[in-house]
Amino acid sequence: MQKNIRFIAIDDNVVDLLILKEYSGVFPFLQNCGVFTSAAEGLLAIDTIKPDLVFLDIELPESSGLQILRQIKEKVPLSVFITSHAEFALEGFELSAIDYILKPLTAERFAITAQRIEEYWNMKQKAISYEVLFENESLTIKEGHTQIKLSSRDIIYLEAMQDYTKVVTVNKNYLTLTTLTDFVERLRDNNFLRVHRSYAVSLRKISAINSSTIICGNAAIPVGKTYRSLVAKLKI
Repeated sequence: MQKNIRFIAIDDNVVDLLILKEYSGVFPFLQNCGVFTSAAEGLLAIDTIKPDLVFLDIELPESSGLQILRQIKEKVPLSVFITSHAEFALEGFELSAIDYILKPLTAERFAITAQRIEEYWNMKQKAISYEVLFENESLTIKEGHTQIKLSSRDIIYLEAMQDYTKVVTVNKNYLTLTTLTDFVERLRDNNFLRVHRSYAVSLRKISAINSSTIICGNAAIPVGKTYRSLVAKLKI
């Protein structure tokens, strides 16, 4: 199993690149393979280095991070935007970016992203994906030759991770090659609710609700703006 995640960064702000180099250096599994201040240099590096991960700014002099990601989606497994432009977040996630960070980058915010990257990478490297078969009140997850049968009641929440869905239970997490939209549709009669473009929760596991967060188990799940009116109607 590959231990290190090899990355490059593309940003025309040298100071921001230096900050990223400092924060990423705290995490041994992140291997810095180069930082670049132009789209042309970054694209050439992607073809040469073939990184696992690219950090991208949105606004670049001769291009945009969004345009770059459209070009490299099939070449680079993971991407993260670090930008001052909040308005492109939805488009960034639609292009399967694993995270979207607003500047100024802080050590605390980068640590959250690093953890998300490592978790996703480890699960993907371990098994590529878990095959999932849906039944009425349960689902069967195939991990190689092993089959695990879960009751829908065992699931705390679901999280979209690119084209995968992470299934979070009390004992273990599973990464399945099924989109969150498909998961929610299959489980719609089992008390699951979409509360964010990246999250769906089990109504049975909710312990607290406020306008922007739902507590499920030990996790604080963000509530997306478009889902807040729906969440406001929930009673626990």
